[in-house]
Amino acid sequence: MATTSQERARLDPYTRIAESKNVALQERITDLHTAIKAAKTGMLVTRDSNGNLHSRPMNPASPLDNLQLNLIFLANNASSKFEEIENDSHVNVSFFDPSSTDWVSYSGRARVTQDRDLIHKHWSSFITGYIGNLGDGVHQGDEKDPRVAVIEIIPDEIKYWITKKSHVFRTVQVAAGAAMGRATAPGELRTISKEEVHLVQGLHAK
Repeated sequence: MATTSQERARLDPYTRIAESKNVALQERITDLHTAIKAAKTGMLVTRDSNGNLHSRPMNPASPLDNLQLNLIFLANNASSKFEEIENDSHVNVSFFDPSSTDWVSYSGRARVTQDRDLIHKHWSSFITGYIGNLGDGVHQGDEKDPRVAVIEIIPDEIKYWITKKSHVFRTVQVAAGAAMGRATAPGELRTISKEEVHLVQGLHAK
């Protein structure tokens, strides 16, 4: 049964109150980067050929440029996630910071590349600890290892929640709202739309 936007807003006051539409794009990007850096680890979700969803924790490469919206992951291309991305490039990446309750959700597509300049730019020696040196003179666990590939997440839409209020303030606010039977939102729900993503990508490419 379809629900009109007006009726949805009435039935879901939490989202209606939290949605923030008056924040400048650059501020939204800056706060997005803050939330990602605080969470550190994202969950990359892919779909296999049977339609099953699989998620795994991954740390995005850093640093993030001021206008960067794409996420970069370095990974072992022998792992099953690459086969799943080849089957269906649609992915989701989510981040959550329990200390603040900030969260981020990326909806978009994954692009796989072995661009050596990109790998060099984002290489971390910690990756060796995940893929190992196989001792065959080829798979040495370094940035030239043929198993190392880039998964670049190109977003269609980014949604995130951020709060700049203390834990105590948020708890009191929600408790007061509950006591009065009133919905509250101790943070802001923000969106970076597909159109805004395209705009930023154009600027970032210059």
